[in-house]
Amino acid sequence: MPPPFDFAPIWLTLRLATVTTLLLLLVGTPLAWWLARTRSWLKGPVGAAVALPLVLPPTVLGFYLLVFLGPQGPGGQLTQALGLGVLPFTFAGLVLGSTLYSLPFVVQPIQNAFEALGERPLEAAATLRAGPWDRFFSVAVPLARPGFLTAIVLGFAHTVGEFGVVLMIGGNIPGATRVLSVAIYDHVEAMEYAQAHWLAGGMLAFSFLVLLALYGPGKKILGDKS
Repeated sequence: MPPPFDFAPIWLTLRLATVTTLLLLLVGTPLAWWLARTRSWLKGPVGAAVALPLVLPPTVLGFYLLVFLGPQGPGGQLTQALGLGVLPFTFAGLVLGSTLYSLPFVVQPIQNAFEALGERPLEAAATLRAGPWDRFFSVAVPLARPGFLTAIVLGFAHTVGEFGVVLMIGGNIPGATRVLSVAIYDHVEAMEYAQAHWLAGGMLAFSFLVLLALYGPGKKILGDKS
């Protein structure tokens, strides 16, 4: 008889991925638009900073977040002054760490979609007296839909699979910060391989479905029109 599922880490992981993805869309969309349109010399440094989590070990990012947001760090002193307490080892800390670590997986697909638009659709809308906001929401966003779909899928999936960042900034508090990847690590460390198999197998199936959605028939999410 299979061992019972530990549902708490699963629901916490899904909640974290949902909140993080929504926050990433709010933050990443204007950032991607600016990166796609600007000619400022800051584009290089900002783009490099956004892409940094792609090459930076997650434990490094988690460590510096832990120091920055800790009681003696500048971020921690600010949150305490605002009456928010400290963010490490809380769900809010997990959201912040996950947002930073998954940022390039949302910004880059949207940026690529915006850059692929070219100037003609926006110029045509301008000739019809559409203002900047109207051109953005009525022209740019609908035409960049494949990039947004890719960003949503990748941002959500990447958050679900995070380990190093969430372990460093959130620790391993059952019901509060113990996400799915950490729960698998706990089961393996305790040599509870049956429980680890059930959780890891679920993540394996989830990852395959994500890739199938990205690379499946028509490849609509990636915007492949071939």
